[in-house]
Amino acid sequence: MKILVCIKQVPQKDAPLKLNESGSWIREDVSYEVNEPDAYALEEALRQKEKNGGEVVVVTAGPARAQQVLREALAKGADRAIHLEGDEFVRLDPASTAKAIAAAVKSENFDLIFTGLQSDDYGYAQTGVLLAEVLGWPHSTIILHIAKEGDGLKLKRELESGYFQDMEMPLPAVLTIQSGGNKLRYATLMGIKQAKNKPMTKLGWADVASAVGKNGLKIERLYIPVKQKRTETIDGPPAEVARKLVDKMRNEMRIL
Repeated sequence: MKILVCIKQVPQKDAPLKLNESGSWIREDVSYEVNEPDAYALEEALRQKEKNGGEVVVVTAGPARAQQVLREALAKGADRAIHLEGDEFVRLDPASTAKAIAAAVKSENFDLIFTGLQSDDYGYAQTGVLLAEVLGWPHSTIILHIAKEGDGLKLKRELESGYFQDMEMPLPAVLTIQSGGNKLRYATLMGIKQAKNKPMTKLGWADVASAVGKNGLKIERLYIPVKQKRTETIDGPPAEVARKLVDKMRNEMRIL
């Protein structure tokens, strides 16, 4: 099978966030890493290649620094990479990102496209579903197990409250892979050496701009929450205190 895996470079989870002067985005000197849910999508693609043969291609969109996540994927076993390179791809809405990826791979005949559950920065969990809509392909989310059966797939997906769903799906298809379903592999020394010679196609904003159209996302301002500590005492009879406490939890704290 020929599988495309969408991966993203995101700010490192443990790194302190720093905002640019306008407060509209994160500074470039912040540490970055591969989006963890996408690492599980890559792992599943590599396992499918080991079972069924074929090719695994990775794609990302972002500035030059985003090439690092492609190199990591190639070192783990992906065959080649596609980089939509440019600052224009950084703050796209999910639909525009999906259109850009679809335009970049329109000449390829992929059997499957894998995405992670969501990104660690935006957390929209929409790009994979929207990519399926743009391509006109069937899709399914939160996939735990994939088995190729003839010309289609047998899937197991996770639902709520500990329930699961078994289903069948034709090819080609877009699947969102659940995090934690597989144990992630490390890149070997040989894989790191081989990654330097694997092909990487670079496309710019001009190559996909006509398909993307106008970006629907505008970030007005970002801010880092200020830590505050405040103690409030509620006096009165127990029944009155309980009523006031429930009211605050429902209307102020919004946890009920």
